[in-house]
Amino acid sequence: MSSVAKNNKFNYAFIDSQNLNLEIQRLGWKLDFKRFKVYLKDKYKAEKVFLFIGYIKENKVLYRFLKKCGYILIFKQIIKDNNGKIKGNVDAELVLQSMIEYNNYDKAIIVSSDGDFNCLIKYLLKKNKLLVLLAPNFYKCSVLLKKTLFSTDPKKYIVFLNRLKNKLEYKKTRPERPGCF
Repeated sequence: MSSVAKNNKFNYAFIDSQNLNLEIQRLGWKLDFKRFKVYLKDKYKAEKVFLFIGYIKENKVLYRFLKKCGYILIFKQIIKDNNGKIKGNVDAELVLQSMIEYNNYDKAIIVSSDGDFNCLIKYLLKKNKLLVLLAPNFYKCSVLLKKTLFSTDPKKYIVFLNRLKNKLEYKKTRPERPGCF
């Protein structure tokens, strides 16, 4: 697996935080974002990790924590639907940022199981710029993504995070206090 490339280019990760968080929660556990950042750096040599997230004023402590862990936060303005449910679709921002940074990285790590990213995955594969797709949940991963990646080399291009629960699960080590993650 390629890690650091010629010309001092590095691997960059692009994370759909809503998809990551919701799918991990559906599996019944909580992701340790600090460990996940270390995992991306150690396993995939991710020099920059972009986290695309809806901005909610009340989550400033969370945003400070994520920045302290080394994530580069790209905020999306959120809206509420008629039922008050928060919507903050970050797909366009993730695709755009991956293209803005295109010449700065050797390989891209995409974290999502959303089929809306299939065109990005196909493009990165065609240009030999995809290192891996990290899909949070095998059972909820888009059929489009599976079809695209299974037709190439699935062991090389797709990893399901539900299989990494032991490495990446948040484990409370002390009594939880407000603002601690």
